[in-house]
Amino acid sequence: MDAHRSNPVLTIVVVTGYLFYMKKAILVGSQRRRAVCPEESAFLELLRTTDMLSRGLIAVLKTEDLSANPYNVLRILRGSPEGLPCNEIASRMITKDPDITRLLDRLEKRGLISRCRENRDRRMVMVRITPMGLRLLAHLDEPVQAVHRQQLGHLGRKRLGALTELLKVVTCGRLAAATTLDLHTSVPKSRMDY
Repeated sequence: MDAHRSNPVLTIVVVTGYLFYMKKAILVGSQRRRAVCPEESAFLELLRTTDMLSRGLIAVLKTEDLSANPYNVLRILRGSPEGLPCNEIASRMITKDPDITRLLDRLEKRGLISRCRENRDRRMVMVRITPMGLRLLAHLDEPVQAVHRQQLGHLGRKRLGALTELLKVVTCGRLAAATTLDLHTSVPKSRMDY
């Protein structure tokens, strides 16, 4: 027998052995994945949903050269016509912005807000929405609501209410209150079927 004939057999054995160990490694690698806990699963779904829902709002705000944080500030100020100090605005923000002063500078430069020092306490700067800022928000109200209806309207009022309450429980950290919330009893059976 010549040496050339034994090499192909050896090669086949090596390749077959390599594939066997590769399959075994893939199997072991897939077994290493840990089971996702329900809290992590809920967290990931919230992130995915937030990202998906944010895209609609971002598209509407972009038409007026706004992003989510400036829009949030304008809405906060519309709800407080007497004005608010900077630190109060920062505490009410949906997404915390570490540089609230620069954000307010940009809004003031556009004429959407005004700032002034209080007479009683010169250290306190009050921020107010301007008529121009109010007009901008009024112009955005319907398109923003239309996006929200398009994205969430299929849930119906009862399910939206239940979802809102459940998210408030999460936000407030009152997990014990979740036991009193029964999503199934507040939603008609036909609406629960997907």
